[in-house]
Amino acid sequence: MTDSYSSRPLKAAKPRIFYGYILVGAAVCIQIITWGLYNSYGVYFNQMLAEFNWPRETISGAFSLAQIVIGISAIFMGSLNDRFGPRALMTWGGILAGLGFILVSQIHSVWQLYIFHGIIVGIGLGGTDVVLLSTVARWFIKRRGIMSGVVKTGTGIGIMIMPIISAWLITLYEWRNTLIILGIGLMIIVIAGAQLLRREPAQMKLFPDGADRAQPGAVPMSEAGLTFKQAFRTRQFWMLCGAYFVVLFITNTVIVHVAPFASDLKLSGSLAAAMVSIIGGASIAGRLTMGMVADKISCRRALLVCFFLFIAAFAWLQAVNAAWALVLFTVVYGFAHGGFYAVMSPVVAEFFGTRAHGTIFGVVICIASIGGGIGPILTGRIFDDLASYQLAFLVLLGLVVVGLVMTFLSAPPKKKAAGVDWSGQIKG
Repeated sequence: MTDSYSSRPLKAAKPRIFYGYILVGAAVCIQIITWGLYNSYGVYFNQMLAEFNWPRETISGAFSLAQIVIGISAIFMGSLNDRFGPRALMTWGGILAGLGFILVSQIHSVWQLYIFHGIIVGIGLGGTDVVLLSTVARWFIKRRGIMSGVVKTGTGIGIMIMPIISAWLITLYEWRNTLIILGIGLMIIVIAGAQLLRREPAQMKLFPDGADRAQPGAVPMSEAGLTFKQAFRTRQFWMLCGAYFVVLFITNTVIVHVAPFASDLKLSGSLAAAMVSIIGGASIAGRLTMGMVADKISCRRALLVCFFLFIAAFAWLQAVNAAWALVLFTVVYGFAHGGFYAVMSPVVAEFFGTRAHGTIFGVVICIASIGGGIGPILTGRIFDDLASYQLAFLVLLGLVVVGLVMTFLSAPPKKKAAGVDWSGQIKG
C-alpha cells in the first residue's frame, strides 16, 4: 500500500486551492467523455442495424456484455487502486477504452462487435467509477457525499451532450469515422486527466477536506475500516450488493427502453430521444442534492429517500399514457437515479471505511453490474413475448420494493475498534 499518514504532523504550506478540488475536476471530465460515449450506444445501434440488419437482441447483447465486463473489471481495478493508486490505472483504462471504440468502427461481423465493444471497451471502462470514486472517498471526509455527487454529475452531463454530439458528427462523417474521432478524443482526455490523480492527500502532504492539520487523535486513513474479508462476512455487505443489483437492473433497463416506450405512446422520434436527455438533466440535480443530503443525514438514509422516490416514480409509470405523464416520470426517476450513483461510493466508506474501499466497492459494482446486464435483455424479451411493457414495469416496481427492504435491513457494522469512526476520526 502506498503513502499513508504518519503519526507525526505534516508541515506544509496550505495551497491556495485544495488539490482535492483539482482532482474532482479531472474526474468530472473523465466521466463526461467515458460514460457519455458509452451511453451513446443507442445512436450507433440504428446505424449498425441499417448496415448489417442484425437482430436487435444481438446488437443489444454487446452492450449487456460490456456492462458485465465492467463489473468484473471493477473488482480488480478497485483492488489495484487500493495498492497502487489511480494514475496508472486510469491511463491504461483510457488507452483501452479509446482503442475499443476505434476498433468498433472497423467491425464487419458480430464477433468483432462483442470483442471490441463488449470486452475491450468493458475492460477499459471498468475502473472509471471504482477508481475515481474510491479516490475521492480518500480525499474527502466531511464533504465526501457532495464531492462524489459532483464527480457523478459528469455522467449526467455526458448522457445529455454526447449522444447529441455523436449524432451531429455522424451527419458529417458517418458512424465509423465518428467513432474514430471520439475514440481518439476519449483517449486524450482520459490520459490527460489521469495525470492529475493522486491516491490520497498524504502523497502531497495534505489532509482530507483541505484541513490545515489532522484532528487530535486521528487514525491513518489508509488503516481505518474493515478488510475485504471482514466486510465480506457482514450482513450489511450483502444487503448493499442486493440493493445495488436492483438499482443497476432498473437504471440500465430504463436507459435502453424509455425511448422505445415513448415511441409506443406515439411520441415523435426527437421527443422520444429527449426523454433520455431529461433523465440525464434530472440526474445532475439528484447527484448534487443527494450528495449533500448524504453528508447531512447519512448515506443509508439518503439511499432510503432514493428508493421511496423510485417507488413513487414506478407506481406512476404503471398508468402513464401521455407525453406529459412520461416527462413527469423521467424527472422524478432521473433525480433518484442520480442520487443512487452519487451515494454508492460514500455508503461503502460509511459502512466499511477506506482501508479496502476500492476492493469492496469493486465487488459491489460487479454484483450490481450483473443486474445491469440482465435487466435490458429480460425487459426486451418480455416485450417481444407480450408486445407490451406492462408486465416488465410491474417487475421493476416489485424490485424497487425489494431494494428498499434490503436497505432497511442494512446498517453500518459495529466498529471493531472501540470509539473509532471509519472516517478516521476518534469520536467523543
